[in-house]
Amino acid sequence: MAPAEFLLHRVDALERELDALRAQALRDAEERAALEAAVVALREANENLVLATFNAEDLREDAEAANRRQNEFLAMLAHELRNPLAPISMAASLLAGVPGADAQLAKLSRVIGRQVDHMARLLDDLLDAARISSGKIKLALEPLALADVLRHAVETVQPRIAERGQVLDLALPPETVAVEGDKVRLAQVFTNLLGNASKYTGDGGRLRVAAHVEAEAIVVTIDDNGTGIAPDVLPYIFDLFTQGPRSLARSEGGLGVGLNVVRNLVGMHGGKVEAHSDGNGRGSRFTVRLPRGTGLPAVPKQAAPAQAPVRRRVLLVEDNPDACATLADILATQGHDVTCAQDGHAGLALALDRPWDVIVCDIGLPGLDGLALMGRLRMQQKEEQGRGPFAIALTGYGQPDDEARGLAAGFDRYLVKPVGASALLALVAEAPAAVAA
Repeated sequence: MAPAEFLLHRVDALERELDALRAQALRDAEERAALEAAVVALREANENLVLATFNAEDLREDAEAANRRQNEFLAMLAHELRNPLAPISMAASLLAGVPGADAQLAKLSRVIGRQVDHMARLLDDLLDAARISSGKIKLALEPLALADVLRHAVETVQPRIAERGQVLDLALPPETVAVEGDKVRLAQVFTNLLGNASKYTGDGGRLRVAAHVEAEAIVVTIDDNGTGIAPDVLPYIFDLFTQGPRSLARSEGGLGVGLNVVRNLVGMHGGKVEAHSDGNGRGSRFTVRLPRGTGLPAVPKQAAPAQAPVRRRVLLVEDNPDACATLADILATQGHDVTCAQDGHAGLALALDRPWDVIVCDIGLPGLDGLALMGRLRMQQKEEQGRGPFAIALTGYGQPDDEARGLAAGFDRYLVKPVGASALLALVAEAPAAVAA
C-alpha cells in the first residue's frame, strides 16, 4: 500500500475511533445526567417520605385527639341527657304511688317510665359503641347460668312486649348449662336482640327465644315474624349505623348502633352472632353461639329474711332542683328523714355537721364536686376513727373509669341516672344504720 493511501486509511480509522469516543462520551454524559436526575429524584422521594412520616404521625395524633374529644363529648352528652331523665323517672314513680290515683294516671306513669328506660338504653348503646371502638370495655368474666341471663333480658323487655300485645315463646336451657361471661354485658346482648325483635314486629306478633347445647357451644336463637331484613341490608346489619329502609318509620327508629354493640360484645366472649331473614315482611332470626362454660359455683345458703324497713337519716346533695325535690319526695314517702344541699360546699358542711345513715350525692356539683366532697368526708372520718354514712353516688357520669374513681373516693355504691325509684329505695333501706332511728 502506498504511503499516501496508508495515511488516508489510517486517518479514516482514527476518525471512526474518534466518532466512537464522541458517541461513548455522549452516552456517558447522558448516563451521568440520568444518574444525577435519579439522585435528585431519590433525594426528593426521601424528603417526601420523611415528610409523609411526620404527616402520618401528626394525623395519628390528630385522630387520637379527635377520638378522645369524641369520647369526652359523648360522656358529657350522656351526663347532660341523663340529668333530666332522672327527675322524669322519679316523678313517674311518684305518680304511680299517688293515693287514689285512677287507672289512667297509672298508665301514663308506666308510659313515661318505659320511654325513660328506652332513652337510657339508647344512650348506653351510643356510649358502648364508642368505648368498644377505643378498646375501653373490659369484661368481668365469671361462670353464669345462661337461663338466668336470658330471664333477665326477658324481664327487661317484657313491658314493651306486653304493651304491643306480642306473644313470647321462651325455651330456656337447663339451669346447669353454664357460660363463662360478663353478667351485665351478656344480659345487654340478649336484651338488645330481644328488644330489636319486638321493635320490628307488629302489634300482636310472635317472638321466640330458644337455647340448645352443642358439643362445644351454647346456641341461642331469637326469632320474630316481623318486618324482616332486606337482602341488600343483611350483609351489613351488624355494621355501625346500619338500619336499612325500615328506619324511615319513625316509630321503629333508633341509632343503628345496638347490633354493632351486640356483635362486638359476643366477639369479646369468644362467640359469634349471625342474622338471617327471608326478606322484607318475612321475619328474622338472630343466632348467638357462645363457648360452653366449665360449671357453676355452689349455690349460697338462703339469706335470712329481710327485716322491716328502718327510717334513715339521709343527706341528699343534688344541684338540679327538680331532681333534688323529686328524690327528696320519694325518700320522704318511705318515712326517711331527708335533708337537701344543692352544692358541694354546703353538702360537705352538712355531712360534717351531724351523723347520717345515708348520703346520696351527685358527682357534677358546683363549687366542690362529689368526688372531692366524699374524699374529704372519708378523710375526716378516718381521723376521727368513725364508720361514717353509707354513701351512694347518683350521677350522669357512667363510664367505667368514672365508677372506679367514685368507688376510690369513698362511695359505697355508684348508680348511673336514671335509676328506678324502687332500686334506690331498696338500697337506702338495706344500708347499715349509723344513727338510732
